[in-house]
Amino acid sequence: MLAERGRNCTLRGSSKLRNWRAQVREDCVLRKLLLLWLLCMAPAFAAQPVLRFSVAESWSMPLIRIEGGQPVGGMLFDLMQAMAREAGARPEYHVMARLRLQQAMEEGDIDVRCYVSPQWFNARPGNFVWSIPLLHQRDLLVARASDTTPARPEQLTPQAIGTVLGFAYDTLEPLFAKGQLQREDSRNQLLVLQKLQASRYRYAVSNQLSLQWFNQQVPPEQRLQVIAVLEEQQLGCLVRNDPSIPSQGLLRALVRMKQSGELQRIVQRYGGAGSSEDISVARP
Repeated sequence: MLAERGRNCTLRGSSKLRNWRAQVREDCVLRKLLLLWLLCMAPAFAAQPVLRFSVAESWSMPLIRIEGGQPVGGMLFDLMQAMAREAGARPEYHVMARLRLQQAMEEGDIDVRCYVSPQWFNARPGNFVWSIPLLHQRDLLVARASDTTPARPEQLTPQAIGTVLGFAYDTLEPLFAKGQLQREDSRNQLLVLQKLQASRYRYAVSNQLSLQWFNQQVPPEQRLQVIAVLEEQQLGCLVRNDPSIPSQGLLRALVRMKQSGELQRIVQRYGGAGSSEDISVARP
């Protein structure tokens, strides 16, 4: 009886040993396959250029969604991902304060800056090339649904209006300078609109895309209304003119994306309807 038990223990021990050895061999094979895959892919990764895109902290949806300090969604994120893919490059995102963007360009810290207008610069930034116009932006004076009397900014009584920190509003600058209107800055466009809805002020400035996105998230009776169109601008991208990045390939990719309709599809995905869309101004 004791001998039989001993044989059973020996058999069980041998079986466990064989299983352990088989598991070790399997792990070794998997490690070798992983190492082989990494060795095969290394040249492809090494050959793929990196494109450093700037992302302004003041952007909010539908332009961009940031999680953990990095963009993960939004219209501009999709655009920049598509740009890098078309140019055969790997995107790298640098999130920074809007007021830091110009310095980053001058110091060579970024390769591509999108959602910018030539009207925002006195001269073309050195060592950067403009893309074709990609988006049509309208800056709007907006109010709550209960306060929809159309008005031009110069007709407003002295008061504070909602604005985005670091944004310049050429139409309103003379009124800010003489004290007829006062800026009440928020960190991003979404906060500006939320404060307007909460009656922190009667009027605010918003771009059309952000207003459309905001209104889609609230009941119809709470939707903000357009009081006046302040400015209209053509927006594009600035690409660093440097042989270390595929500058010309990227500019050509943007042309292809616009001609093929891919750019329009990205805009429509986030509620935009393109540059030809009419603006409905509130009526008294």
